[in-house]
Amino acid sequence: MEETISLQDLFRTLKKRLALILTCIILATTVAGVVSFMLMTPVYQAKTQILVNQTSAETEQFTSQDIQTNLQLINTYNVIIKSPAILDLVIERLDLDLTASQLTQKIAVESAQNSQVVTVTVQDPDPYRATDIANTTAQVFEEEVPNLMSVDNVNILSPAITSDNPQPVDPNPVLNMAIGAVIGLMLGVGIAFLLEYLDTTIKSEQDVEDVLGMPILGLVSPIPDSEVNVDEVVRTSRRRR
Repeated sequence: MEETISLQDLFRTLKKRLALILTCIILATTVAGVVSFMLMTPVYQAKTQILVNQTSAETEQFTSQDIQTNLQLINTYNVIIKSPAILDLVIERLDLDLTASQLTQKIAVESAQNSQVVTVTVQDPDPYRATDIANTTAQVFEEEVPNLMSVDNVNILSPAITSDNPQPVDPNPVLNMAIGAVIGLMLGVGIAFLLEYLDTTIKSEQDVEDVLGMPILGLVSPIPDSEVNVDEVVRTSRRRR
C-alpha cells in the first residue's frame, strides 16, 4: 500500500516537535555567537588606491590608445604588487615576521572594469599594521615599478588610514548567528521528521485508523482513580469467592 503524506501531517509533525526545533535553533545560534565573539580572531581591513599611467602626464597628452594600453596592463600591475620584488621590501621596511608568501595571503589587489585605478586591500588582526602594510606596499610599488616596467607615472590617490574606533570586517557575528539559526532550523526539522518516521507506536484513534485502515467503532474511556472505591471493589471480590 502506497503511503501519502498530506500538508496537515507535515504541520502536525512540526507542531508536535516544535520544542525540539526551537531548541536546535537556539543551540545553533548560541554556538555561532560564542564562536564569533570568543574564539575567532577579529580581522581589520585597510585600503589604498593607486593610479598607474604608462607615461608622465607632464610630458605629453594622453590619447585613447594610451589609456587602452594602460588598461591592458592593469592585470600585470596587480601581479607585480603581490610579487616578492615588492613584498620583500615591504617586509624589510616594516620589519615584519612574515614571508612574502604569507604576506600575499593578507593582500588583495583589484581594479574596477575599464579603470586605471588599482585598489590594494590588506586584512590583518592589527588595524594599525594593516594600514602600514597597505601604505608601504603602495609606496614601494610607486618607487620600484619604473625599474620593472616602462612606467614613470604612479600616483597614490587615497592612502590607507586607521580610524579612531576601527571595526573588524571579520568575523561578522550577526551574519554567523543568522546562518547558525538557519542551520539549526534545518537540523531541527530534519530530526523532527526522522523521529516521527521512526516512531511506530500507536497513541491515538487516528493512529489506529491509519495502521489498520478501518474506522473506529467505539471507545472505552478511562476511569479516573478518584471515582474508584477501592473498599467496594475488595468487598465485591470477596463475595464472589
